[in-house]
Amino acid sequence: MSDMQLIKDYIDLCAAQARYCRFLDTKDWDAYRELLTEDYELDISEGTGIPLIVGRDQAITTIRASVGAAKTVHQVHNPEIRVNGDEAQATWALQDRLVFSSDRPAITGYGHYHQRWVRRNGEWKLAALRLTRLLLEMQPPAKPAV
Repeated sequence: MSDMQLIKDYIDLCAAQARYCRFLDTKDWDAYRELLTEDYELDISEGTGIPLIVGRDQAITTIRASVGAAKTVHQVHNPEIRVNGDEAQATWALQDRLVFSSDRPAITGYGHYHQRWVRRNGEWKLAALRLTRLLLEMQPPAKPAV
């Protein structure tokens, strides 16, 4: 693989990850769905006890139930990307903020996304994601204005 192709793949994977965060935070579920493979695997088991979720539709159902009503901000940085032909492994430093209704605490989390991407018909699709956490900070719910 040429250096130019590796650079192009790196840029394309960074752009795909940016869309992943944007579609998740704007709750654009149709566009989000298009980024994932049909056999997508989501591992959010660390600290939650939730078993591995297999299948794009099941993963989206779980994510929507968890954060669909929350205001969220997902920011990723410091990508470590290794491309091997039509597959890539990526690790991203993650900071996310989830603000729920006034009856649930807000969460700020820090950790990593560990991902496997595959190239399908010339486009990078997310095939697997494992979330690991370094720190979770909980803030009390906002008090309603009087």
